Amino acid sequence: MERISAIVTKFEETVIALLMAGMVLLTFSQVIARYVFNTGWQSALEATVLMYAWMILFGMSYGVKIGAHLGVDAIIIALPDRLFRILAVLGALTGVVYGLMLLTGSMTYLGKLYQFNIGMQDLRFPDWFANSVAPAIGWEIYDNEVPRWFAFSILPIGLALFAFRCLQATWQIIRGERRMMIASHEAEDLVAENKDAV
Repeated sequence: MERISAIVTKFEETVIALLMAGMVLLTFSQVIARYVFNTGWQSALEATVLMYAWMILFGMSYGVKIGAHLGVDAIIIALPDRLFRILAVLGALTGVVYGLMLLTGSMTYLGKLYQFNIGMQDLRFPDWFANSVAPAIGWEIYDNEVPRWFAFSILPIGLALFAFRCLQATWQIIRGERRMMIASHEAEDLVAENKDAV
């Protein structure tokens, strides 16, 4: 389990870093292209928004891994340890069920999008990609539009990673390696860390 977790962590971190770098480079290149050369890619903004959405879906599972998601624990923190742990396990299992339900739905949705090959009107490939790369890999592209199935393919990937991380958190709570799935008392921790700061 540790080896799988390490591989998934490396995958998440790499993709998140590439998406962040891609957004910065694309935005910077478009500023230069538009204000210096009076040209640019018309779908740059839409591509940046899509990369941001992909980053959120990867960040969702990574947030579970590092315990960065916020939650309200004011009531359960006051419960006896045994009952607290039971509720923490149930909360983590709820994340697993939620992830699997959305994963199932997203697979069906993605299958329909692939079947009908609907394009995104606001997001178009550059001409060089649509005319040379896409035909070489067998993609049928109409009017340079990015296929919706490709743009939304992050859904099953992100949701599978989320369900995996929730399952991993459940196991860690059961084994006593983790107290709960959410970040707890962040404000108190920050105050304690910076109490002597001027």
